[in-house]
Amino acid sequence: MKLLPGVVAVCLGVGTFGVPVAPAVAHGGGLNAQGCHNNRKTGDYHCHRGGGGGSALSSSSGRKRSYGLSSSGGAFPNCAAARAAGAAPVREGQPGYSRRLDRDGDGVGCE
Repeated sequence: MKLLPGVVAVCLGVGTFGVPVAPAVAHGGGLNAQGCHNNRKTGDYHCHRGGGGGSALSSSSGRKRSYGLSSSGGAFPNCAAARAAGAAPVREGQPGYSRRLDRDGDGVGCE
């Protein structure tokens, strides 16, 4: 009966390789203090750590969510700060935007 342990080992080995494995997908990070960042491909702003403070609005309506910046003087001091917060590029109308961050005047700062 020495054959039995070998058969069991082969069956376990083959069974292990037949198990589907879901790929782990991650992104580069760049989260701001609230645990949020912009998706540069879609323009969406989302949070990973339950932060954000604002409620997400439908992206189809074209509205943006709160970025956790104050409404009075809430512009980033420079593009390095916007990038560090994970908010670059900053679009006109979004909290954090300032004309001084938009060198070419196209409504998108820190591009």
